[in-house]
Amino acid sequence: MTRPVISVAAVSYLNTIPFLYGIRHSDELSARLLLSPPSGCTEAFNSHQADIALIPVGGLEKITDKDFDIVTSWCIGAQGSVRTVVMMSDSPLKQIKRVWLDPHSMTSVRLARILAAQFWKITPQWTDIQDYAELDKPAEGDAFVLIGDKVFEQEGRFTHTWDLAEEWEKHTELPFVFAVWAARKNVPEEIIDALEGALTQGVERIYEAILESDFADRPYAYEYLTRNIDYFLDEKKRKALDKFLR
Repeated sequence: MTRPVISVAAVSYLNTIPFLYGIRHSDELSARLLLSPPSGCTEAFNSHQADIALIPVGGLEKITDKDFDIVTSWCIGAQGSVRTVVMMSDSPLKQIKRVWLDPHSMTSVRLARILAAQFWKITPQWTDIQDYAELDKPAEGDAFVLIGDKVFEQEGRFTHTWDLAEEWEKHTELPFVFAVWAARKNVPEEIIDALEGALTQGVERIYEAILESDFADRPYAYEYLTRNIDYFLDEKKRKALDKFLR
């Protein structure tokens, strides 16, 4: 019997390599993968291009069709430093006047705004990055919120770096959830079960997933995926998700 092919939107970053590996190697799940930055996953789900998507939590409220569930025991999360969601600046925190925001992630933008208002007590000007060349010409008091694999290339470039997941945990004593799996309610239960199995297989085979990916020659890949990313959506992360959305 031929299995139905389901459309799955996922993020095209290093942190999803285990998930993608599990989906591609699953014997129970037939999936057409749609890969994009985080904001693109929300767009694919909203436009009904995808039946299942790895949705950044900052985009959950932007899903127009509310007939969906958060599914599986897996997420993109962090307990402490996540390393690839940061704010960087040559100015101390209290001297930051303008924050340039990475347009690839609504979650990180929202997280930065929450940290600034609730915990850092700063009121900078917020502006979207239109061209990453802005990083080459920062003005005094400028800071940059950056996400994803591009952060590896910027490490050590600025005097100050604030890891946003680490800052969140410092002030809330909770881990952080960046993205969760969402599925339309009409997706059959057996497909959700197959997705659960595929994701589990991927998380259990991180080393093999890296070797099969474009990151096989990156010395930081294994440490990042096993020490900075925490994939299990436990009760503490669900509590953190609720707090963030409030």
